[in-house]
Amino acid sequence: MIITFDIGNTNIKIGLFDDKGRLCNSFKMSTDVKRTSDEYVALLLQLLTYNGIDVRSVEGAILSSVIPQLDYTFTNVIQYVFGVRPLIVGVGVKTGLAIRYEFPKELGSDRIVTCVAAEKQYGAPFVLVDFGTATTFNAVNAGREFVGGAITLGLKATIESLARCTAKLPGVELETPERVTAQSTRKAIQSGVIYGAVGQIKYMVDRIKAEMGAEHIQTIATGGMAHLIADIEPIFDHIDRELSLKGLYYIYCLNTAR
Repeated sequence: MIITFDIGNTNIKIGLFDDKGRLCNSFKMSTDVKRTSDEYVALLLQLLTYNGIDVRSVEGAILSSVIPQLDYTFTNVIQYVFGVRPLIVGVGVKTGLAIRYEFPKELGSDRIVTCVAAEKQYGAPFVLVDFGTATTFNAVNAGREFVGGAITLGLKATIESLARCTAKLPGVELETPERVTAQSTRKAIQSGVIYGAVGQIKYMVDRIKAEMGAEHIQTIATGGMAHLIADIEPIFDHIDRELSLKGLYYIYCLNTAR
C-alpha cells in the first residue's frame, strides 16, 4: 500500500491506497506544530491500529504540506513508523501539470495536488474551488496548465475572525439559516458568512471563466464546506472531498513509475 499525508493548517488528512490505486482507508488528525515527532508517532500508530492497518503493508509514502516546520517532523515520523522515506511535493517533483505562476515557489503544494487529481478524474479545463482553512480558486486550462487563481478566508475562519475581532459578536456554529434577512445576531452572522460566500464564489468562478475565455468549462469543488454552498446554489459540476489524497497518489505514481 501507499500512504499519503496532506498536512493542512487545521487537519492532517491521511489516505491509504491499495495495489489497484483504490483509496481503501482515510482518517484525520488535528494539526499542531507544538507536537513532537514522538507524539505524532503515537497518534499515527493508534489510528493505524484502530483501522486494522499493518505498518508492514506500506511500501511507499508521499506528503504535501502547507506548514514547512512540519516537513522535517513528518519525514521522521514516516521513516520511523514505516521504514520508508516520503516523497515531498515541491519544486522539481513531476505533477503532470505545467505551472504558469509568477513565483512558483510561493504556490502552495495543496493547490497543485488537488488540481492534479481533478484533471485526472474529470479532465481539463476546469475551475476548482477548495474549501479549507482558506478558500482557494484554481484554474487549469485545456492545455493542462495551472494558470493561477485566488485566495480568500475560509468559512470557519471567517466566523472565528468575527468573534475574535469584535467586542460583542459571538462565535456561532456553521449552519445555513432559512432566510437571508435574519432576525437574530446568530442567524445574521450565519447568513452573512454563508450566503455571502455563495455570492462571492459564484462571481469569482464566473469571472475566472470569462478571463480564461471559456465560460462553459466545468466547476469542481473539494473540502468539507463545499456542501453548504452546493445546497444553496448549483455552482459545481462535481464535488469530490478526497481530491487531495487522490492527487498525492497520482503524483507518487508519476514520480516512481508505479
